[in-house]
Amino acid sequence: MNLVMEMEARNIAQRYAICFCVKLDDNVTTTHGKIQQAFGNDEMSRAQDFPWHKISSEGRNLIEDEQRSSRPSATRTGDNTARVRELVRSDGTLTVKMIADEVNMNRETFRLILTEELRLRQICDKMEPRNLTAQQRDAR
Repeated sequence: MNLVMEMEARNIAQRYAICFCVKLDDNVTTTHGKIQQAFGNDEMSRAQDFPWHKISSEGRNLIEDEQRSSRPSATRTGDNTARVRELVRSDGTLTVKMIADEVNMNRETFRLILTEELRLRQICDKMEPRNLTAQQRDAR
């Protein structure tokens, strides 16, 4: 069992213990003390105990976390990889920000696609070479 699953199993066990204490009409401070005594160093923080005690005392019987409606944490799909590959090959002067905006993903995800999936090391960091005027050249 991996570490995340172990932590989730411990949290669920502690949530059941909190529900049990609520059924016994223990207040939140007493409940937290019992959780500390039972689970030792593996116990949830006091900040986590309070909301779960409140939720349980309001009659909620579900112990697992509720589904959250949010964007997926990563957008590294085959379609996005193909779109990034196509854009990088079509125009080598596009910047990281331009391509990331085009495929609607953050720059870190885009960087991971470039380095890990497409095995690229560097792409152009300027849009195109800048043509200097005679006055600008003289100023240098």
